[in-house]
Amino acid sequence: MFVRSVIPAALLAVYAVAWGWAALGRGVPGGDDHPGQLYRLIHAITLGPAPWHWNPGWWAGYPELQYYPPLFFYLGYALHWLCLGMASPGVLYLILVWLVFLLPGATTYALLTRALGSGWLALPGAFLALLISADSRSGVEEGLRWGLVAARLGWGLVPLLGLACLPWLEGARGPRAWPAVLLAAVVLAHPAHAPMAVMLVLLASAFSGGGTRRLTDGLLVVAVGFALAGFWLVPLVAHLVGSAPMALPLAWADASFLGLVTAFASRPLLLVLVVLNLSAWAGIALGLRPPRPLLWLLALAPAMDALLALDIFVAAPAGIVWLPADRLMDGMLLALILGASAAGVALGRAGIARYGWTPPWAVGGVGIVAALAAALLLAAPPAGAREPTVSLWPKFGEWPTSDSVIHGFRFTALWDALGRAPSGRVLFLRSAVPLAFGREWWREHSHMSALTPAVTERAIVGGTFTHPSPVAGFFYSGLHEGPAALRAPIRMLAEQRDGQTVFGRDLLRLRPGEFTRLAVRLRVSSVVATDEDVPRLRFLASDPEWGVHQRVGPFLVFSATTPRPLPQRLDGNRYFVFLAQPEGGWVSTGIAWSPLWRAKSPAGPLATRQGDVGLLEVEVPAAQGVGVTLHHRPGIAEWAGALVSLAAVATLWLRGGGLRRGPA
Repeated sequence: MFVRSVIPAALLAVYAVAWGWAALGRGVPGGDDHPGQLYRLIHAITLGPAPWHWNPGWWAGYPELQYYPPLFFYLGYALHWLCLGMASPGVLYLILVWLVFLLPGATTYALLTRALGSGWLALPGAFLALLISADSRSGVEEGLRWGLVAARLGWGLVPLLGLACLPWLEGARGPRAWPAVLLAAVVLAHPAHAPMAVMLVLLASAFSGGGTRRLTDGLLVVAVGFALAGFWLVPLVAHLVGSAPMALPLAWADASFLGLVTAFASRPLLLVLVVLNLSAWAGIALGLRPPRPLLWLLALAPAMDALLALDIFVAAPAGIVWLPADRLMDGMLLALILGASAAGVALGRAGIARYGWTPPWAVGGVGIVAALAAALLLAAPPAGAREPTVSLWPKFGEWPTSDSVIHGFRFTALWDALGRAPSGRVLFLRSAVPLAFGREWWREHSHMSALTPAVTERAIVGGTFTHPSPVAGFFYSGLHEGPAALRAPIRMLAEQRDGQTVFGRDLLRLRPGEFTRLAVRLRVSSVVATDEDVPRLRFLASDPEWGVHQRVGPFLVFSATTPRPLPQRLDGNRYFVFLAQPEGGWVSTGIAWSPLWRAKSPAGPLATRQGDVGLLEVEVPAAQGVGVTLHHRPGIAEWAGALVSLAAVATLWLRGGGLRRGPA
C-alpha cells in the first residue's frame, strides 16, 4: 500500500511544491488579474461576506460578491478570522493562491487512486490536472498566472465531488450529504463547472446499479446542492433575467464550433486523450466490461460533449450567452483526463485477462512512463498559440510580485498624488500597465490600478480587468448610450481597448468637450494616462477644464478645475447625497443603479430608476435642494435565496440519516 499510493503522492507533492515555490515563492503575485482579485478579498474582509454588500470602489459602485463567484473570497474571510485578523490580506491571498494551484492535482490524484486502485496509475492524470494549460480558464496559465483563481478553485473541487460519489459505484452505503455540500461548493466557486459537477453526480447514480432509487438519490443531491447555494444563486438569476440586468455577459472569446475544434485539434496531447477515450469505448463495443468506477469516468467525456453541442447549436443561437461553450471546455478537458486514465487501466487489464501478455505491474509501469513521456514531448505550444499545452515549469519573469510592480511603476507616488486630487472619481484610460515592450494587447501586464480604492479610498472608473457591470458596459461601448450599452454582452476584453478607445470613442477622434460631458456624468475629477498614450491625449491637453497635467513616473495625471463630490457613506450600506433640482423630476445621484437601492428624503420614500449611463436616478420634488439617504439592502430575491439555503441546511440536519447514507 505504501509503495502504491504514498510514494507516488510524495513524488507529485515534491514536484508541485518546487514548481509553486519557483512561481510564487517571492511574494504576493502582482501580474494580470491578481491585484483585482486581492481587492475583492479586501472587500470581503472589510465590508463583510454578504453578497449584496455595496462596494463603492469600482465602476461607480457594485455589489461585487453577488456577480462574481464568492467562494474563494469566503475562504479568505474564514482565514482572516482564524488568524484573529493578524494576517494581512496579501498574506491571506498568497495562501489561497497556493491552495488553488495545488488543489486540482491533489484531488485528481485522490479520485484516480481510489478508482484505479493504485497511486502509480493515478500519477499521469494527476500530473496533467496540476499543470495543464491548453487555453483552459482553469489551467496553470489562465487559472493561476492570469489570476482566474475562482475558475481553478472550482475545477479543483470537481474531482473531490467525484470522490464523494465513488462509494455509490462500489456498492457501499455512500454518503449523500457530502456530495450535496461539494456540489454547492463547486457552484459557489464558479458556475462554469456546475454542468460537469451535475454530470458527475447523475452518472454516478446511473452507473451504480441501484436502479431508480439511486437515480433519485442523485437528483436529490443535485437539488439540495443547488439549494445550499441558493443564498447566492437565487438573487444572481433574479437580477440577470430582469428588465434591467445587473451584470452583462462576458462573451469575448470564440465559442463557435469551428473555433473550439480548431483550438483543440492544434494540440496533439489533447488528441491523444481523445484517442484513449475512444479506444476504451471501442473496446466496450467489442465486449470489454470495465468495472463501474472506470465506466463512470469514461462516460464523463461523452456527456460533456453532448452539453457542449447543446450550448453551441441551441443555446448560443437562441441568444443565451451566460455560459458560453468555451467555459464548458474546462469540464471537457478534465473529463478527458479522467477518462484517459480509466481507459489506459481498462484496456491494460483487459489485455492481461484475455491474453496473459505480462504481469500487471509491468503494464502499469510501461503505461505510466509512456503517459508522462507523452506529456513532456507534447507540452510545447502549437504554432501561433500564446500558452503551452502543459506548463512544465514557470518561466522566469512571468510571475511578477505586487511589490515589484508597485515599485517599478511608482504606484505609491501615483496613489499619493491621487489622494491630493480634487474630490471625485479617478478615470484610468488603461485597464492595466504593460510589463513588457511591444504593441500586442495580450503582452504581460498588471491591473495594479485596481487596488487604488483600497489604498487611497478614491473610487475609480476603468483601471481593472474586464468587468460585467452596466456602468463598465457604458465605459466600454458608450457610442450606444442608453439601454443598448447597459444590456449588450461585452465582446472585447478591456485590454484590447487600452490606448485605443474610451466610452466607445476613438481617442484620436475624441473631442474635448465630448469627453468632459461624459466624465462629469460619472463624477470623474482625475484622469490617469501613461507615456504610451501621449500622442492620443489632445482631448485632454487642449481642454482648459483639465488644466496642466502632473507627471508621476510613467503616469500623467490630469485633474479637473472643479471637484465633483460623490455620495457620502454614512455606515454599512447607507449613503447620503444632497440633490438640487429646482423644477423637480429625475436627477442623478452619481452612484451606480441597483434594484436594491431605497431612497428616502425627510418627507418620505422617493422613486428610483436606472439612468441612461447606468447610474441611479431619484425623483425629487421641486426644491432648491433636498437631502436624500440611500440604503442598499436585501430585497425579495435575497431573502428568498437565504430561505432556500436555510431549508436545504435544515433538510440535511433533520433528515441526516436519510441523506447521509443511501442503501447498499
